[in-house]
Amino acid sequence: MNVLTKASVFLQTSSAGIYRPGDYHGFEAAGRPYLYLASAGAVFEIDTAVRTLLNHVEGGGLSHEGLLAALAGDGKPSAEAEDMIRELLQVRVIENGEASPLAHPEAPPADFPLQALVLNVTNQCNLACTYCYEFGADKIATPQGKPKYMTKETARASVDLLLNESGGRNAVHITFFGGETLMNFPLLRDVLDYANAQAAALNKTITFSLTTNATLLTDPIIDFLSENEVGVTVSIDGPAEIQNRHRVYRSGKGSYEVIEPKLRKLIATHKTRAVTARVTLTEGVTDVVGIYRHLKDELGFHEIGFAPVTNSGDRDYAIDGGGMDAVLAGFHALADEWLDYALRGELHGFTNVSETIGELIQGVNKSHPCGAALGLMGVSPSGDLSPCHRFTDADTHTMGHVSSGIDRASQKDFLDRGHVEAKYDCQSCWARPLCAGGCHHEAFVRYGDTGHANLHYCDWIREWTDRCLHIYGEVAVRNPAFLEHFAARKGL
Repeated sequence: MNVLTKASVFLQTSSAGIYRPGDYHGFEAAGRPYLYLASAGAVFEIDTAVRTLLNHVEGGGLSHEGLLAALAGDGKPSAEAEDMIRELLQVRVIENGEASPLAHPEAPPADFPLQALVLNVTNQCNLACTYCYEFGADKIATPQGKPKYMTKETARASVDLLLNESGGRNAVHITFFGGETLMNFPLLRDVLDYANAQAAALNKTITFSLTTNATLLTDPIIDFLSENEVGVTVSIDGPAEIQNRHRVYRSGKGSYEVIEPKLRKLIATHKTRAVTARVTLTEGVTDVVGIYRHLKDELGFHEIGFAPVTNSGDRDYAIDGGGMDAVLAGFHALADEWLDYALRGELHGFTNVSETIGELIQGVNKSHPCGAALGLMGVSPSGDLSPCHRFTDADTHTMGHVSSGIDRASQKDFLDRGHVEAKYDCQSCWARPLCAGGCHHEAFVRYGDTGHANLHYCDWIREWTDRCLHIYGEVAVRNPAFLEHFAARKGL
């Protein structure tokens, strides 16, 4: 946890300016006052003197002389008051209309090195989930006439591209995705062996993960995943009555009864990497605590993360306002548990808190919502490159091919529109360092523009970020060593 200290460079104050609150979000944790500076993506503990000054400024606009007089009334000598005002102007905690605003995060360079590829090894799936962004009503993919399964040649070319474009990175990552990933498991075996050999030849390390609906898991596959340290994320929505509502076969039959014994075997056998669950929340599927209890306590998943369904806004499975209130109530209940665990020095498993805490520790100040088209790109079965796996097989979002490389013009256009500075609605939002406007794919589905801010989630994001800031502050004061668990978390 940082403490606000005197800035090394001061700005000239002026009696002409009126002081007002700046670019920050104030909160208290463990009985101590903090500021989250949006311009820096940093958390600072503040002392009584700074809190007093902010109380004056927050109470209404004050001139320079008025603020000095107020501070003098609090017993602050004039010279110290001047220094404090200049310092807080410098870091944009207060503003007077004359200080130059701090720059937004710079756009990454055009040759920003790749860190990960998501290989869509097939665009086929054995389920017909009613809300699927890839095959459902809001799909943007155009797979007609394209290969249904990635070939060995395309997969190996993908590995070569990743290693060639990784620059000075010593470690890179491949995620296997679908459709249903395990429908092309033989390719996964080949890619893993090839990638390990190629990375070793370049003195690089490579790690692997996959996402699956778990219906095709077998004992040999489970053993392979564990022996090769492949991280596994399972797309699952909860116990049978919830899972079988949307995650169904084409016949309409639910999938829970098929996957439940396979999941127990996977979790019991796979000991080299954490097995995580990814839950899609939809209308009527908002009992976050109940779902968490089943997945964590009954099935044994190591971590569980939740996300509302992506949709254009008028689907019958979209969550309405009341549903979002229920989701947030569940999030807060699990956040309470997460904090209790942390103060005892124990890991809880609610990913939505853990990931935000990791970003706060790193001082993340995002230029873009995620690593799409930056450190990460998606590869379709045909070898087309896309910003991420959610844009796979969408002709309007192709960014080159594994055989010819990245289309830098398309990449630049995507990143220019997605930069937080290009999103007007984000400029006054204190949560922008962690959000940067939200998911590109969500924006395209909802607004038709990958660079549009996800306005339908703004209030929710701010409330949730505020809650995680409070947790961070509490743990930083009462059990700071626990935060070391999350210091190394890297989000693309």
